[in-house]
Amino acid sequence: MSSVASAPVRVRFCPSPTGNPHVGLVRTALFNWAFARHHQGTLVFRIEDTDAARDSEESYNQLLDSMRWLGFDWDEGPEVGGPHAPYRQSQRMDLYKDVAAKLLDAGHAYHCYCSQEELDARREAARAAGRPSGYDGHCRDLTDEQVSTYVAEGRTPIVRFRMPDETITFTDLVRGELTFTPENVPDYGIVRANGAPLYTLVNPVDDALMEITHVLRGEDLLSSTPRQVALYKALIELGVAKSVPAFGHLPYVMGEGNKKLSKRDPQASLNLYRERGFLPEGLLNYLSLLGWSLSADKDIFTTDELVAAFDIADVNPNPARFDLKKCEAINADHIRLLDVKDFTERCAPWLQAPFAPWSPEDFDETKWQAIAPHAQTRLKVLSEITDNVDFLFLPEPVFDEPSWTKAMKEGSDALLRTAREKLESADWTSPESLKEAVLAAGETHGLKLGKAQAPVRVAATGRTVGLPLFESLEILGKETTLARIDAALEKLTA
Repeated sequence: MSSVASAPVRVRFCPSPTGNPHVGLVRTALFNWAFARHHQGTLVFRIEDTDAARDSEESYNQLLDSMRWLGFDWDEGPEVGGPHAPYRQSQRMDLYKDVAAKLLDAGHAYHCYCSQEELDARREAARAAGRPSGYDGHCRDLTDEQVSTYVAEGRTPIVRFRMPDETITFTDLVRGELTFTPENVPDYGIVRANGAPLYTLVNPVDDALMEITHVLRGEDLLSSTPRQVALYKALIELGVAKSVPAFGHLPYVMGEGNKKLSKRDPQASLNLYRERGFLPEGLLNYLSLLGWSLSADKDIFTTDELVAAFDIADVNPNPARFDLKKCEAINADHIRLLDVKDFTERCAPWLQAPFAPWSPEDFDETKWQAIAPHAQTRLKVLSEITDNVDFLFLPEPVFDEPSWTKAMKEGSDALLRTAREKLESADWTSPESLKEAVLAAGETHGLKLGKAQAPVRVAATGRTVGLPLFESLEILGKETTLARIDAALEKLTA
């Protein structure tokens, strides 16, 4: 099954500006972007903001900021423009009103006067009788007299699309050939009683007017596709659309308990990953693996490699589980792939307020540049840098009490005195010399290096785990290290 198109590829990413972007939305954007770039096609970024009650300008600006942070570029849309502007649905209402009128005039749509109570009652009766419970076509062929009666009662109709009485079959780019019978795809609303167009109308109309060739979207929208295929055929007849686009429905992203990852799940929020210091390239690498893979033996790759290899036909239709630990591991690999200069620059936000616990005047750029290469090999996310290097810039270490208790066993004071003595005479330009000093102190007390270095690490840094100890001591400096060992000895003997 090939996804290569004979005509120039035009895809779209069309989120609603409601709340924070979530990782499922990002995965959809990523696959559309990669598909467009792979085929040297056009990515249209469209904002579906017709729900005035839920949409907000803050969310709209957040969407644009998120797209830029992720490194996505778009060929048409907000801030770029294009031949099909405007790209916000709230600014296209006259277009939808015009198309709805054409559908009514051509008989592809009709006014429905049914009240919600009547609809509910008939659906319940259909369920009880074992019939499909969708709309039963009650208003499909009203007489003028029936319409006059409803109007006299003060009823305001919605507009429904008239589904053809035929089986609808299409080839999904991910799932293959799919067939829907008429009884399972009833007539559906396209315009509310107040005249506001529904998603069921505006989305296909915009795709038609913007000449979208491929619609790549979530599996949750699959059930609406036969309705849209029928609407497209009507729009082609009316001269609004040129063709029916190809559809590809991406697999669900599953969260804990094998439930679909929803916007309310804490791990779904894109902002969470930004705040924790995920790299865009690390996060995108992981999200691309939710339903797709570059090869069986390569999990780590760049966005350029993704674009070069991406084919929608290779997407697995089965649900993909979001694994935070694997996401962190892949991000850690991308951190290690950065050159050191890039790494130090990306860490900058976490080395200043409000994240840094030290005063700006206590930050030492020379020490930071010296410790950065060692820190780069240890981080899963950039925000971890703060706790890893705070011992360098705080006047004294912040003791983690469980770490203190774990490291400072009986006899630790004697070990620290010996270690201090050995370190005082060591070569402080050589981490290996510092290691030999602590190793010798351990041997004096019958301890191997691992046991001997634990009290020294906690005395100097406040923690039992962290960056390579002897390189850290060298950067911290002889005077400060010895002073901290003295402070630890005082604490032990107090």
